[in-house]
Amino acid sequence: MEGDIKRVPLGNRRGMSLVELIVGFTILLVLTAMAVPMARGNVRRMKERELSRSLREIREAIDKYKDMADAGKLGPADGVDTFNYPKTLEALVEGVKGAGQGADTKIKFLRRIPLDPMTRTREWGIRSMQDDPKSQGWGGQNVFDVYTKSTERAADGTPYSEW
Repeated sequence: MEGDIKRVPLGNRRGMSLVELIVGFTILLVLTAMAVPMARGNVRRMKERELSRSLREIREAIDKYKDMADAGKLGPADGVDTFNYPKTLEALVEGVKGAGQGADTKIKFLRRIPLDPMTRTREWGIRSMQDDPKSQGWGGQNVFDVYTKSTERAADGTPYSEW
């Protein structure tokens, strides 16, 4: 008869049994559970490297500014304080007039203020030379040091704001 349906034995069926599906999903779940913390750790390490790089860039610009001001290479009318540190971070970007023969040119120390990878902003915590080294407030006299405003801690337990 042409209309009869042919029965296929159970051993020849295609597809997966419920047990095979459960085992497969369990293996995927375990692998995913292992990969997520590793990925988070990699993201954290990348942020920490970027934070170190940004802090170093700003601190080197502050040091160059101080060295040039100490050497008398910056004009006195540009807000150089008595300790020869910049008044603001923006002064490092906007530039200051040079003294002597280069008085017509502006000397810039940063192209732009680096992004803080922890807060995703360009707002940094600032300490002046007169402030306590661990203070979270700025006296406003000058820019001696910078720190991230993040309240997070590194893997070793130190706050990122103390880097």
